[in-house]
Amino acid sequence: MTEQTTPENPDASATEKPEEAASRNPLAELEADLERLKNDLLYAQAETQNVRRRLEKEKADAIAYAATGFARDMLSVADNLARALAAIPAEAASDEKLKPFVTGIEMTARELETVFQRNGITRIAAVGEPLDPNRHQAIMEVESPEAAPGTVVHEMQAGYMIRDRLLRPAMVGVAKAGAAGPSVDMKA
Repeated sequence: MTEQTTPENPDASATEKPEEAASRNPLAELEADLERLKNDLLYAQAETQNVRRRLEKEKADAIAYAATGFARDMLSVADNLARALAAIPAEAASDEKLKPFVTGIEMTARELETVFQRNGITRIAAVGEPLDPNRHQAIMEVESPEAAPGTVVHEMQAGYMIRDRLLRPAMVGVAKAGAAGPSVDMKA
């Protein structure tokens, strides 16, 4: 037999389960539904706001780094211009017949560097810096009495960043610890 609330038994409602009370009280049931729906709405709004922020960040990144593939392709052009300038002998640079040609190559290299800077592409400092595996790729170790072990002493290929992301690591030679011995020809 179930307990009934009567004048003789006033505490019977205290022993009945909350689900039973809610099923008997439509107002309590509606309030519980309202509370559940409010929570669902708050969660949905928070999720919508998170999705909106994530999409805005992805859009900003897409705009900022859209030229990454093109920039990587242009790095070989910058490398070739630097090699062309390095290959010009001093006497050819001072020759009046070749001077306009050399000046044209220098101006092209400067213009390419200006375009890189305008688009957030910067050259990574390497020589004399400690090896940073996030920015440098060690190709060889070189015994160098002047440099501390782990210091970049030679740059074979320049590295570049596009804003705060690595575009291409610098390929470098790093000083190693040890006794002085045969050294590597850095001019080759």
